[in-house]
Amino acid sequence: MAIINSLVSWYLKKRVPNIEYFVSKPNEVQHDLFKHLVETAKDTEWGKRFDYRSIKSVETFKERVPIGNYESMKPHIDRMMHGEQNILWPSDVKWFAKSSGTTSSKSKFIPVTYESLEECHFQGGKDALLFYFMNNPESKIFDGKGLVMGGSHQINKFNTESYYGDLSAVMMQNMPFWAHYFRTPDLDIAIMDNWDEKIEKMVMATRSEDVTNISGVPTWTLVLIEKLFEITGKSNLTDIWPNLELYIHGGVSFTPYRNRFKKLIRSSQVTYLETYNASEGFIGIQDNQKEDDLLLMLDYGIYYEFLPMSEYGKDHPQTHSLHEVEEDVHYAVVISTNAGLWRYIIGDTIKFTSLNPFRFKITGRTKHFINAFGEELVIENADYAIAHACQKLNLHIADYTVAPIHFDQNQIGAHEWLVEFEETPESIDHFTAELDNLLKSVNSDYEAKRFKDMAMAKPIVKSVPKGTFNQWLKHAGKLGGQHKVPRLSNTRQYIDEIEKTILLGKI
Repeated sequence: MAIINSLVSWYLKKRVPNIEYFVSKPNEVQHDLFKHLVETAKDTEWGKRFDYRSIKSVETFKERVPIGNYESMKPHIDRMMHGEQNILWPSDVKWFAKSSGTTSSKSKFIPVTYESLEECHFQGGKDALLFYFMNNPESKIFDGKGLVMGGSHQINKFNTESYYGDLSAVMMQNMPFWAHYFRTPDLDIAIMDNWDEKIEKMVMATRSEDVTNISGVPTWTLVLIEKLFEITGKSNLTDIWPNLELYIHGGVSFTPYRNRFKKLIRSSQVTYLETYNASEGFIGIQDNQKEDDLLLMLDYGIYYEFLPMSEYGKDHPQTHSLHEVEEDVHYAVVISTNAGLWRYIIGDTIKFTSLNPFRFKITGRTKHFINAFGEELVIENADYAIAHACQKLNLHIADYTVAPIHFDQNQIGAHEWLVEFEETPESIDHFTAELDNLLKSVNSDYEAKRFKDMAMAKPIVKSVPKGTFNQWLKHAGKLGGQHKVPRLSNTRQYIDEIEKTILLGKI
C-alpha cells in the first residue's frame, strides 16, 4: 500500500494545479479548448462542410454550425458504425456508448474516441477520487476493492471492428490492466447482458470481498443490496462490507433514494459523492461534500454553451457562453466535444448555483417535465417533494413516475403519481396532502394552478406492487445499464404502459 499512497500523492501534486487553473481562469480555458477542437477537426468531413479552417471566433462558430441533437447527427454516426472514419473526428472511432436516454424507446449510439475516454471519462473518474481524497486524506479506499455496477457490451453488428455497450462497460473494457486489480467482480460478470443472472453472480462473487467503494446508478445498486441481504441474511450493508467508505452515484437524482440508502447502510463512515458522467461526456463532480452541487469540469475536451429554456424550441435559439450565464436560470446544456459531437443538446437541464467557481445542479430533462396546465413542473421539484414527504412520514420508495390526467367532462386536470413504496403508507391521502403542499412550496406556477382546485385537482397517488418498475423495464426490454424509469412525462405513454403491465398480471 506504500506504493499506492505514493502514487496518490504524486497524482494530487500533478492534477491539483490544473484544477486550480481552470477554476481561476474558466473563460480562458474554455476558449483555448474551443480553438483546439475546431483546429483538430478542420480536415474531417464535418469540418470541411462548415469550413472550420476559417472559423476564428465563437461567434462565427455559432452562426455557421447549427444546434443539433442525436437525430440530426444520427446519419453521420450510422456511417461511423459501419466503419467509415474521419467523419466527425479525425481519430478512429471503434467504440460507441449505447444509451436509451429517457425520451425514446430507440437506443442512441454515442461515439467514444480515444481522446474522450482518456481526457474526459477516465479523467473524470480519477478526479472524483481526487476530490474524495482531498476531503478525506486518511482514506483507506485502496486497501480493498471497488464494486462497479457496470452495463454490458457486445460486438457491433454493423462492423466487426467496432463495439458498443453501456458507457460503464466501454470504460471497463478499455481500462489499463492494473486497474482491474482494484475492482470487483471479474469483467466477464460485470458486463453480462442478463441482469437477473448478473445480479445473482455479482452477489456470489463479491459478498466475501473487502469492498471499500461502490460506483453505480442508485436503482441498480439497491437491487444488488437487496439480493445481498436476501442471500446473507444481513440487513446492514456494512455488516457485509465493514470497510465500505464511499458510494459514487450518478445517472438519476439521488434525492428520492437518500433515506433508503441510509436505512440499508447504517454507518456514518460512508460518504455519498455525486458525479455527472453522461454517455456524451463527463460534466461535473461534487467536489465539496458539505454542498450538494457539482463543479463544472472545464478541461475535459468539452466546449460548453448554455441554452436558456426560454429559447428552447425556437428556430434560431441563442445560446450563452460560460461568461454570459446567470445563477438560478434553467439552461439546456449544449456541448462540442473531443468525441465529435458538435453543438449537441444532451437533453439535460441545469441551473448554476455559483459563478465563482462554476457550480450547478441538474434540474431535469428538456423533454421530461410536465406543463399540461401551465404548472411547469420539473424533476427537481418532484424529487424534492417526494423525498421530503417520505422523510416526514418515515417512508421509503423504490421508484416513481408522474404524468398528467387531462381535462374531461367529469373532472379537471391533475397529476397521477405511480409510487413503489418500500412500506405501505398508513394513509395514501395523508401522503398525497404532504406531497401536494411540498410541490406548492417549491413551484409557484403549480401553487397558482392548485389554488382552490380551480385549474388543477390535487394529485392522484397510486401505490404499485413491489418490483413494478423493474418488471416493466424487463417487459419493455430495458432492464439494466443506462435504462431508467422516466420520472416525469408530459404525455401518458409510460404511465399507461406500466398500468397495463400491472393489469395484465405481469408484475
